[in-house]
Amino acid sequence: MAYRAPVADMLFTMTHAAGLAQPGLYPDLADGAAAAILEEAGKMAEGVLAPLYRIGDKAGAHFSAGAVRTPPGWREAYEQWIAGGWMGVTAAIEHGGMGLPHLLNAACLEMWNGANMAFALGPLLSLGAIEALSAHGSPALQADYLARVVAGHWAATMNLTEPQAGSDLSGLRARAERAEVGVYRISGEKIYITYGEHDLTDNIIHLVLARLPDAPAGTRGISLFLVPKFLADGARNGVACSGIEHKMGIHGSPTCTMLYEGATGFLIGEENRGLACMFTMMNNARLAVGLQGVGLAERATQTALSFARERRQGHAPGDASAQMSAIIQHPDVRRMLLSMQAATAAARAICFMTAHALDLAQRGASADIRKQAQERAGLLTPVAKAYATDVANEAASLCVQVHGGMGFIEETGAAQLMRDARIAAIYEGTNGIQAIDLVQRKLGLSQGAAMQAELADMGACVARLKAFDEAMAEPLRACVEALAEAADYLESCNRDEPAHALAAATPFLRLFALARGGTALAALALAEDAPAGRWRMLARFHAQDMAMLGPALAASLRTSAQTILSADAALGLTP
Repeated sequence: MAYRAPVADMLFTMTHAAGLAQPGLYPDLADGAAAAILEEAGKMAEGVLAPLYRIGDKAGAHFSAGAVRTPPGWREAYEQWIAGGWMGVTAAIEHGGMGLPHLLNAACLEMWNGANMAFALGPLLSLGAIEALSAHGSPALQADYLARVVAGHWAATMNLTEPQAGSDLSGLRARAERAEVGVYRISGEKIYITYGEHDLTDNIIHLVLARLPDAPAGTRGISLFLVPKFLADGARNGVACSGIEHKMGIHGSPTCTMLYEGATGFLIGEENRGLACMFTMMNNARLAVGLQGVGLAERATQTALSFARERRQGHAPGDASAQMSAIIQHPDVRRMLLSMQAATAAARAICFMTAHALDLAQRGASADIRKQAQERAGLLTPVAKAYATDVANEAASLCVQVHGGMGFIEETGAAQLMRDARIAAIYEGTNGIQAIDLVQRKLGLSQGAAMQAELADMGACVARLKAFDEAMAEPLRACVEALAEAADYLESCNRDEPAHALAAATPFLRLFALARGGTALAALALAEDAPAGRWRMLARFHAQDMAMLGPALAASLRTSAQTILSADAALGLTP
């Protein structure tokens, strides 16, 4: 099935769940500008990127003699993409960007990834590099590199992982030696580098974490360097791709091993402060990966719905026709399809809320508003990344299930969605690490004020909902209360039993997402201009089928921690 950009759903969610209508915040998106831009982005997604999705999977990226060739049609699509200015949507106007809000770009990112995730991965890393260079690059580095990356003429990568240093970067071994003033020599190996080498741009700018000889041990001794493939005089730098991975999915995206042999690099930020600079890039990338999840879940839902309307098997209850029923009439198939739709809509709302918080952190009218918004963005980012990518995996699996045996056959396209979705829960910080970040770092922001503000917002939504639909409001009320109690419990664990907090982190993140996503869907159902029936049904299904699990999750995260921590015998760690 062809991908359809869900522009109307995105605009509705942006308006009623994510602050697009907030007075004075988005003057650049007023008078229909947001709709007009997203319609154009939708045309790009549907007409240019989506037709290449299967081609990229079947053809893949190819490596030979240090060079990588992207799939057929990739270069032409990239040229159209940069001609539209899509790389610079949020970049500053002084660097050649449009200076538009994160909320608008979030909708664009969902479309790029729903249309063609393997293609969209390349620009995603460049967007993160633009953020890092804008925040931490020297004026000279910005002058030399930023405008070209914003224009899309040069691409950028993020080089963190090494064979012995994945999630834990304290074991990083890449070396940096000081040369002349402002110049360093970078040596070492980096793995899993997305678009580390390709044929889409004339130059590639690598942002590389490395350690100076006199650096402190651990993550406090890591610096960040800009290492171009080609230097300013056109000479080839000492960086090369030694091969690409053969992967389960996203075949069109080259995942490279990069070798640095005395390569010329330029410091970004301060020596030994590289991880803080890189996190500017990573936090935006985490939201972008969450939006990948939303895009994939949306495409899986569209694919499953289309198939279920056409495929006929058996006779559904109440269907008196002589022919077999479309499988969408069977109750269990309806349950799967509603699960996909409700979870996708909830994940979209959470991601858009996170993008709105990022905008408010930059555009807010006062320092207090900006600080509170930045903390809200920090609180929601791990939820957005982890929940949306979990939803992508669940929706892709359900898409295969709706197709039945045909879903297991590559020609239907359902299998590709499942293969592509799997990586999203792993890279840019595994979802378990996102849960740990939420519990250990984000719950305590401003002595818990950020979490309390989020709970208050959810509670206000439940109160409004009660007069409208008490049957929907009750399970949401119970879910939000369970979240509040679980948050208090985990804060006490952080003080007294940190191992218990770690054991409970993943179910707590799911509980947070169910409460936040469910109340967001309720807000959509309450909107005066909500399309008749649809949003109310999705919100009610989410409340009565998904949010209903909230109190059980809250109970389990209390009781299961001790079992997890004492399970050595089951895990083969004791005789």
